[in-house]
Amino acid sequence: MPPPPDIKVDQVLPPQINLIAAKLAASKNPVDNAAARILTRYLDELIPLPGTRVRIGLDPILAFIPAIGDTVASGAGVIILLDALRSGIPIHVFLRMSINMGLNFLLGLIPAAGPVASIFFKSNSRNLKLLLAWQAGHQAKVRRSTFHFYLGIFILIALVLSLILIAWAFYTWLFYTAAQTLLHALGFR
Repeated sequence: MPPPPDIKVDQVLPPQINLIAAKLAASKNPVDNAAARILTRYLDELIPLPGTRVRIGLDPILAFIPAIGDTVASGAGVIILLDALRSGIPIHVFLRMSINMGLNFLLGLIPAAGPVASIFFKSNSRNLKLLLAWQAGHQAKVRRSTFHFYLGIFILIALVLSLILIAWAFYTWLFYTAAQTLLHALGFR
C-alpha cells in the first residue's frame, strides 16, 4: 500500500545519527574509497602510542579476544576488499589483498604475540595502499610488487615443503638404522 500523497518519505525516516555510517553511505563513487579509508583508520591507525610513531587500531585490540575478535576485525576488513572489487581492481591484486587479510587473521590467532604482530603487519593499511596505488595509475608498480609477493610466497612454500621432505628422509633413515641395529643386537641378522 503506497503512502498517502501528503506524507514525504524523507519526513518519515529518522535522521542519521551514526557519523561513521553516514560517511560510508555518502560516497557513491568507488574511486573515493570512503569505506576503505574510514575502516583502515579505525582498524589500523586509530590510537597513537605515546612517545612513538606507531599507531594502533581496533584490529590488534580485538585480537586479544580469542577467535571472536579476529573474526570481527577480519569481517570489517572484508569491506575494504569489497570496495576494491567495486572499483574494478584486477584479480591478481585482489588475491594479494586477500592473502594480506588471511595472514593478519592467522597472526591474530597466536596467543599474545598475534595482536602485537598485527600492530606492525597492518593488513588493512597494506590493502588500502595497494588499492590507491592501482587507482593512481601505478599499475606497473603494483604488478611488480604483486609478482614479487607471489614469488616470495612460492619460495616460502617450496622451503617449507623441502624442510618437510628433508625431515621425513632423516627420520626414515634414523628409524631404519635403529631398526637394523636392534635386529642385529637381538641376533636376527
